Amino acid sequence: MIETKTLAPAHARPPEAGAAPGRAPDIKAWPDGLSGAHDELMGAFEAFREANDRRLGEIEKKLAADVVTTEKVERINRAIDQQTRLLDELALKAARPPLGELRPEGAAHAPPELKAAFEAYVRRGDEGPLRDLEAKAYSASVSSDGGVVVPPEIDTAIGRRVAMISPMRRLATVRQISGAVLKKPFATNGLATGWVAETAARPQTGSQTLAELSFPTQELFAQPAATQALLDDAAVDIESWIASEVEIVFAEQEGTAFIAGDGVNKPKGLVTYNTVADGAWSWGSIGYVATGVANGFRAQNPSDTLFDVIYALKAGYRQNGTFLMNRKTQGEIRKLKDTTGNYIWQPPAAAGTPASLAGFPLAESEDMPDIASGGMAIAFGDFRAAYLVVDRMGTRLIRDPYTAKPYVLFYVTRRVGGGVQNFEAVKFVRFAVS
Repeated sequence: MIETKTLAPAHARPPEAGAAPGRAPDIKAWPDGLSGAHDELMGAFEAFREANDRRLGEIEKKLAADVVTTEKVERINRAIDQQTRLLDELALKAARPPLGELRPEGAAHAPPELKAAFEAYVRRGDEGPLRDLEAKAYSASVSSDGGVVVPPEIDTAIGRRVAMISPMRRLATVRQISGAVLKKPFATNGLATGWVAETAARPQTGSQTLAELSFPTQELFAQPAATQALLDDAAVDIESWIASEVEIVFAEQEGTAFIAGDGVNKPKGLVTYNTVADGAWSWGSIGYVATGVANGFRAQNPSDTLFDVIYALKAGYRQNGTFLMNRKTQGEIRKLKDTTGNYIWQPPAAAGTPASLAGFPLAESEDMPDIASGGMAIAFGDFRAAYLVVDRMGTRLIRDPYTAKPYVLFYVTRRVGGGVQNFEAVKFVRFAVS
């Protein structure tokens, strides 16, 4: 049997073995909703463990696994991926609050006249009521290009719903600013400190060298369309419709940028920063631990690399650590075991919670690279300390009834930025010899 080190006991213990899934999951088969989907996933993982144990036993005895056994393991592995994806979707729907519950804590509702004026603009293109409110100093103003700032409740709704979908936004620190750029100074040589007696003179400290990180916001847009008949229908909740139309596309676009963005008219993504072997790490680059083999893990003790990257982080960051990878990479790691025969990947302990890897939470982002030679397919770190998402307050909307007649287009924009703010707080696993 392949032996690896173990870091911590698994968080979750599968229930009694269930039937191996040979088909795509069917939500109709789960009358209990989330709990039923979770039970189905746990049964699938038990079947996966049995099949993979058989595969590992065949490798140990015959130096090769039977083709039928290998195909069965891969089939169940794919089924677990499908069920995990569906469980995530169910948890997301269950956690998504109605629009009316999405305003900031303690904030007042938008004045009824503001909501009515905004609705008149969206439904009929009538800017008059909004201009009247602007004259009375309400915050929703009409800009020179004809667009409007959406009411706070819709702005908050879009932001909160996007946060539920975007993996990096959920993990990172999020700051709201009123300007175009957030500039964050830091000391390159550390803070000056020392020990002194209670009544002793305080020696003069050396001067600090300061540098600055800059996080500019870039424009993110979506352009949903509606028929005039839909807009004329009084039963349609315009605020909810706009929020629901743009939340998915905003989340997908910014989620990709937070991982792979090049910083040109978009945030700078996590995997686009300079990387260096962790032993030679310096500020401004992200350290990595190599697997020792291109395109995969070592044959002997393959999970050692994962434990090495865990301990590459300082303790203060490690205790808040999370693994980040895509679903395909997770499928490969699911096959690894520790010295006691337990799998280091464990399914969610309860519906709505993340899977765990070596005792740490595991987050999925399909924008993370696949396992490939020289690729950084796995990140581990305290992402709240490592990555900063910057939102400029205010979502704007421009109504366009002319470009795509008979449809009415709504050009919705937000300004979003992002980048690494602490290069010590995250590490990569690099699939390479060194």
